[in-house]
Amino acid sequence: MRTTVQLSALLAHPEWAGVTILAADADGTAVRAVQTVADLRADPVVARHSLLAVALSGDRDDWHLDALLRRAAAAGVVAVLLPGTEPLRHASRLLAGRVGITVLGSPDPLTVALAATRLLHEPEQVLAELLTRTAAVCTVAAGGVDEVVAELARAWRRPVWLLDGTGEVVAGTRPPDADEATVLTRPVGAGRSPARLAAAVPAGIPAEVAAVEAALGVAAGTVGHRLAEKRLAVERDARLRMSLLAELMQPAAEPDPGTRRRALDAGWQLEGWHIGIRIDVPASVEPVAIRPEVLRAFDTAQIRALVVEQGTGWGAWTTFAEEPAPAELQRHATAARRAQSLLRSSLPSAMGVGRVQRGVAGLARTLGEAGDAARLAATRSSSGYFVHVDRLGLGQLLLAWTRTDTFLPAARSMLEPLRDQPGNLLRTLTAYLDAESSLTETAAVLGVHRNTVAARMARAQELLGVDLVDPDERLALHLACRSVLFHT
Repeated sequence: MRTTVQLSALLAHPEWAGVTILAADADGTAVRAVQTVADLRADPVVARHSLLAVALSGDRDDWHLDALLRRAAAAGVVAVLLPGTEPLRHASRLLAGRVGITVLGSPDPLTVALAATRLLHEPEQVLAELLTRTAAVCTVAAGGVDEVVAELARAWRRPVWLLDGTGEVVAGTRPPDADEATVLTRPVGAGRSPARLAAAVPAGIPAEVAAVEAALGVAAGTVGHRLAEKRLAVERDARLRMSLLAELMQPAAEPDPGTRRRALDAGWQLEGWHIGIRIDVPASVEPVAIRPEVLRAFDTAQIRALVVEQGTGWGAWTTFAEEPAPAELQRHATAARRAQSLLRSSLPSAMGVGRVQRGVAGLARTLGEAGDAARLAATRSSSGYFVHVDRLGLGQLLLAWTRTDTFLPAARSMLEPLRDQPGNLLRTLTAYLDAESSLTETAAVLGVHRNTVAARMARAQELLGVDLVDPDERLALHLACRSVLFHT
C-alpha cells in the first residue's frame, strides 16, 4: 500500500513554511508521489495524485503555464509547485480551478519537493534525522526543564510543551491551534498521574507522526531526569530553610556566628522589625510542592515575605528596617488578608498574623503568635479563616466570657431582628466588626462587592436600632455576634 499524505498537512510541515498557495484550494487533496521537471515547457509523467515541482522559473504571463496545467491535469497531477511566490494572472487561477490543480509557490521548490519525497518514501531517513537532532539536544542542552523543552521545540521546529499530572502546562507553550493538529504525548516519570511531554504534528503525515513519537520517547528520559534533579534541589533547599529557621526559633539569647552566616547567605535579615505569618493547611497538602502558590499569593498581594516550610504549612515573615508606623501596619494586615483570600480560592488554608517584634528573639515571638492565631483562624469561617493578633488582646478574653449560659440568651435576643433576613446580615455584621469597619476588607472576606456590604450594614443598623459609631454599642454587638455564631 502506497503512502499518502494530505497536501494541507505538507503545508503545515516546518520544511514547507515558505510555500504559498497561488491558486485553488489544498483542502482534501492527497499526494502519493513527487516528480520534478525542468521548466514550464516540460511534459510530466503520468502519476496519479502526484506533486509536480518546476525547477526553473519562467514567464507566467504567457501560454506556457496554462499549457503545463492542462498537461499536468491529464497526467494525474494534483498540485504544481512553481519557483517564486508572485501572484498568477487571473486566467491562470481560473484554469487551475477548472482542472482541479492546486498551484503553489516557493523560493526553493527543489528543497521543498525533496522534503515531501522523504516524507512519502523515506520514513526511515525522517526518523533517523529527528532522532539524531533529539539526541544532540538531550546531550548538550544546558539548564533545567524549561531550557530542554525550548531546545526540543527549536530542533523539531514544532510546538513542544510539558504537562503536569493535572494536565496544566508547566513548560513550553501549547499552541492555540493544537486541537487542529495531532498531539502526541509521552509519560515522563512514573506514578499514577505522571507528567507528559507533548508535541503537535500536522495530521496526515504518517512518517512525521512515527518520527515524533520515537523522538518523544528519547526526550522523555532526559526531561524526567531534569525534573528529578529539580525536585531534589527544591527538597534540599527546603531542608536548609527549615533547619535554619528551627535554629533561629531556639530559646537561646543569640544565634551563634555559624547560624548568622547561613542566614546572611540565605538573604535573611535578622535585625530590624518582623511581622510573622503562619499558614496552616490539611496534612494531605505537601508544603514543599505547593510553596510556589504561596509565593505567588504573597507577590500578588504585594507582600515581600520569606516563606519556609514548617510541618503542615508554612512560616513566613516580613522585615522592616525601621519600626513600621500604624498606617504601614494596617496596609500590611490588609495585604495579608488579601493573600489569604487568594490562597483560599484554591487551597483550604488558615492564616494567622503576629504582632510586629524586633530582632532575632522578636522573630521567634511573632512567628509563635502567628501560629497561635492560625490555629484560632481555622475555626473562624466568618473572618475568612484569618486572624491578626493585634486585633485580639482583651477582646479575646471577653469573648471567653460571652460563651457562658447567661450571656447567650441575651445575645440571641439582641440579634433576633437580623434572623432570616436576606443577605445573611448576621455574618456580614460580624465580618464588618472583625475588619474594624472596613468595607473593603469585609467585601474581600465575604466575596461580594463593597457596595453590597454598605447596603447590608445600613439595613442591619436600621433593624437593630444601633449606632456603630458608639464604641460601647460596637463592643456589645461584636461580643453578641461572636457568641451567637460560636453556638450556631
